[in-house]
Amino acid sequence: MSAFVGPLGGAGLLLTGGEAVARVAPVVGGVLGLGGMAVAALPARVRMRRELRRRWRTWALAAPVFLGSLFFGEAGAAVLAAGLGLIAVAEYVRMAPGGTSAAGAERHVLAAAAVVLPLLAWLRPQWLDLRLMPVLLLAAALPALLSGDHTTGAARVTRTLFGLLWIPVALTGLVLLGGTAVAVGVAVALGDVGAWCGGTALGRRGPLARPLSPLSPNKTWAGVLGAAVATAGALAAVGAFTPWLWAAVLTGCVLGDLLESMVKREAGVKDAGSWLPGFGGLLDRIDSLLVAVPLAMVVTL
Repeated sequence: MSAFVGPLGGAGLLLTGGEAVARVAPVVGGVLGLGGMAVAALPARVRMRRELRRRWRTWALAAPVFLGSLFFGEAGAAVLAAGLGLIAVAEYVRMAPGGTSAAGAERHVLAAAAVVLPLLAWLRPQWLDLRLMPVLLLAAALPALLSGDHTTGAARVTRTLFGLLWIPVALTGLVLLGGTAVAVGVAVALGDVGAWCGGTALGRRGPLARPLSPLSPNKTWAGVLGAAVATAGALAAVGAFTPWLWAAVLTGCVLGDLLESMVKREAGVKDAGSWLPGFGGLLDRIDSLLVAVPLAMVVTL
């Protein structure tokens, strides 16, 4: 159970997942309600009206799943992390050169880690320390070593190790962060919305219209500004604002999207999947979370 900083900025309150969810639920409900009314009122001439409505419906379904899982504490967080991890690693493997068929045993390593690591964080958290790193390295290398791959073996190991750190290890933080994971998840979600709003409103011309990286030309400094305001407001609204946690969440919102864009550009795909209305795949939705959660662990644990 981790510290969930109180609204007065004191030493912090130790809240369980259920207590943290109870605190943030009115904020999430209010934001979803206002957002629903806003997208419902959009005139037909607005080009993105249909897309925005699809995104709102996905948010309305995802929020209860996320908060409902974390309400049950570490057990619920472990189940949530494992479920998200299995879907995310499947999408990641499909984006590997050659797709699922070329990934071979690596997909089994990633899927096993997606389940085992959250369970260890719940049942045996003391086992998760730097001693785990050699185990992850060997797990990533084993398929290439056993198959005797001397042509692409190093690339396979590197890609698998990156996938282990990016997805299963990061999602395990949902268990280790305790109640703080609730605040981080809500702040990341609203930060992504703030980035879109900032980019749309301020990112058309001027210095704020400059793209952050060629990896994603649509991501501008205006979006960073919007994310900064939204994440700070979200953390303050749920009583969890600290400068370090805010910096971790904001960095996740900014760099998480660019990191996934890099992976998708190398794979030559626009989205990680096509099953999540308004977003594409699960990785397209949780890319910011996958960076924000481990950074939140760095500054809070």
